[in-house]
Amino acid sequence: MAKKVSDAGGGRSQAVHRALKRAIIDQALPPGAKLPEDSIGERLGVSRTLVREALVRLSQEGLVELRPNKGAAVARPSLEEGRDLFLTRMALERLVVETLSGNLTREQIDTLSAHIAGEEAARTEHAASIRLAGEFHTLLAQMTNNASLIRYVNELVARSSLILALYGRPHSSECAVSEHRDLLDKLIAGKTEEAAALMAHHLDSITARALLPTENSIKDVLATYALAEGLA
Repeated sequence: MAKKVSDAGGGRSQAVHRALKRAIIDQALPPGAKLPEDSIGERLGVSRTLVREALVRLSQEGLVELRPNKGAAVARPSLEEGRDLFLTRMALERLVVETLSGNLTREQIDTLSAHIAGEEAARTEHAASIRLAGEFHTLLAQMTNNASLIRYVNELVARSSLILALYGRPHSSECAVSEHRDLLDKLIAGKTEEAAALMAHHLDSITARALLPTENSIKDVLATYALAEGLA
């Protein structure tokens, strides 16, 4: 049994939160998975109190559901919630682009370039690829130095992983890396409208991959079958 350790300075509580959040974003803990405090505490070597604190924080971020008399579980957002999430994310990330366009420092450019290189190196690792793709967006938000924008983008990017885990098509890492590189180039050049349009297209692709219904979705679903039957 792992030894329970104290939480001097809150460091252990933060570590528990980060460990659980990463497991959820990596889809190692899928939507709906139960999160028993005793099992988590034993595995991470911390008290149930610290686990409970982390779960409460994750519930505030929309990643965990705290169910009375049933314990905690990874959240299962509805398609309607997902639709609202991506609409909000598009608006906020346009603001990120407008804030950063033409204003990136050399250090920030180097940081983003290194991150994109890391994405490229992880293309064959499904969980790492998804996590790094999301972290690119949170990294951009952090560079705005706008505390509210950073908080909301972080939460929306994390919740996007739940939508994709529940309803999503396979992740295309090559597309994400290419678009991230193009976006960085436009931000460096100060091409604000082009960067905003590319970000919108990029997030549209993520939304489509999340299988959010559109009026044409039935056509997309039946296209392959129509071709197979000679109806196309």
